[in-house]
Amino acid sequence: MVSRPVTRDDRPAPRPDARRRGRRARRWVIALVVLVLLLVGADFGAAAYAEHMISQKARTQLQLTDDPSVTIHGFPFLTQALGGDYSHISVSAAGVPVADKLQDVAVNAELEDVTAPLSDLTNGNTKAITIGKLTGSVTIKAADLARLSPLDKIKDLRIEPSTAEYVQNGDSGQSEPAPTTTTTEGQAGQDESSTGVRISGHLSFAGKDLEIFCFAMIEADAKGGTIDFVPKRLQFGNDQETTVVPQAVQNALMPNFKASISTKDLPLSVTPTGVRVQSGSVTIKGEATNVSFADLSK
Repeated sequence: MVSRPVTRDDRPAPRPDARRRGRRARRWVIALVVLVLLLVGADFGAAAYAEHMISQKARTQLQLTDDPSVTIHGFPFLTQALGGDYSHISVSAAGVPVADKLQDVAVNAELEDVTAPLSDLTNGNTKAITIGKLTGSVTIKAADLARLSPLDKIKDLRIEPSTAEYVQNGDSGQSEPAPTTTTTEGQAGQDESSTGVRISGHLSFAGKDLEIFCFAMIEADAKGGTIDFVPKRLQFGNDQETTVVPQAVQNALMPNFKASISTKDLPLSVTPTGVRVQSGSVTIKGEATNVSFADLSK
């Protein structure tokens, strides 16, 4: 007897109940995927709304002309919002005015362990919003530093980084070395409590307009809550025949470069922990614990 091959038509057809179970399973999978997408979308939507609310409150608190950038970290967001506890929020803003002197301050803040009940957030009760740990930085441009006394006596004030060694000793006529930022342990790339700076500009002395380079140290005083400019020595600028400044001229001009900034007068009232000089600006870094959102700016 010769057997013939089994064809597709010879295979047993699936049972109707099996087909129905397969269709129901596919429907459940599709429904589950749609539900997950809706929940994720709702989570991101709620986070965007909360970021907008915090941004508006920060705009009012810091007296900004535009809303700052706010990012709420962590997922899911809804559990944080319902509990009123946020692990990490980032806030950044530029063009922050400070009192009557500073007009273009940049602010960056990392807020950790933030307690912000949803009702207080929506009602604008910023005093009830507390921050467990605040790590922030404030960058002040040379144009704003030129408005502070006694630096306001210096025309065309410019800021450049320098090394502590060059500030103290110079280098016997060699070119100024490029500064590197290190800690006391020698780890590069971190901020120090003091660093070198070159302040240059024009001052009048004995009826003459002199271009002066001042080599100074910028020191963060954590106890006093200040950032101090401590001038060490002066040089004549490139428009002079010599860089050597007579001691009598140094004694007369040096006080014009001695200045102090109180961190209490800056946004993010923090204890200063570090300072960094970039070309054209100075960045002050600091920390604070257990502060109210309402006290971010005095």
